[in-house]
Amino acid sequence: MFKLCLNKIVSEAESEVELLVSPGVLSKHRRYLQDPLVSIDLSEWLRIKEFFLEGLKVYGSLFHINHGNPFNMEVLVDSWPEYQMVIIRPQKQEMTDDMDSYTNVYRIFSKDPQKSQEVLKNCEIINWKQKLQIQGFQESLVEGIIAAAFSNSVKVEHSRALLFISEDILKLHGSNKSKLGSWAETGHPDDELESETPNFKYAQLDVSYSGLVNDNWKLGKNKSSLHYIEHCLGALPAACMLGPEGVPVSWITMDPSCEIGKSYSMEKYRRRGNMKQLMVLYVKYLCQKNIPFYGSLLEENQGAIRISRALGLLKASCQWHQWTCYPQNLVPL
Repeated sequence: MFKLCLNKIVSEAESEVELLVSPGVLSKHRRYLQDPLVSIDLSEWLRIKEFFLEGLKVYGSLFHINHGNPFNMEVLVDSWPEYQMVIIRPQKQEMTDDMDSYTNVYRIFSKDPQKSQEVLKNCEIINWKQKLQIQGFQESLVEGIIAAAFSNSVKVEHSRALLFISEDILKLHGSNKSKLGSWAETGHPDDELESETPNFKYAQLDVSYSGLVNDNWKLGKNKSSLHYIEHCLGALPAACMLGPEGVPVSWITMDPSCEIGKSYSMEKYRRRGNMKQLMVLYVKYLCQKNIPFYGSLLEENQGAIRISRALGLLKASCQWHQWTCYPQNLVPL
């Protein structure tokens, strides 16, 4: 059993691992996470070929942390600078709603997933009393997650999808040259990114359209999801195609880990090439701004897969995984 001791977790065997290295917190090696040296250490380590794809969920989260940390996240490691496991989660003051699984999200990478159980079952690290999501690109995490959940009397639902990446993502460097604030600064994407279709215009998907996105998101349509979408649209780049009436008819967003998704086209405007053109312009924008991105698609979504391949995106060797966890008193009927 573990107990919290300052910024360390100490086991009964008196061995200790560093729990937290977060923005503004000094680690035992006297280095801050937002210090460029530490950012480079963690980012570059995740770029090692054998780890990069499986650690991409964590890498994308670190990118946003190092660019203003708009979702107030923190980074947990088992030791520093040599470590086996990285967990990114919102800071505790953000996770106040036990039912808000859109906020209560843990993004995980482990060098040795088979040994993750001891860390994951610790309630100081994962708040098993809440409905939550664990995300990562390592199927081998499943045994540790299931065992940790069982020990805390928690039900788990496992979802998976194909992971699509760009060929250039290994060349990206999450430097301070990329500016996520450019959406707010300019109001619209770069002038040269214009729609080729008459009466349709490529534009920023701003927070005023949160309700529209929420109402058409299969996993949304509730108050918590609306709050989450408002946060994403207010802080991260999102794009849409405006139709003849001047309102969005197709759109795509980004999440706190640089995953692009929630793509949707209004039924009236489907099969007209709007989504493909939107994706072309959106991906071009992200590449121009040096913002890493990736996407997940269900295997049966062949239309979206065809668009992704037409854009030059590649199916990764690993898959996207999400474990939705329900304490017994919060299990849906």
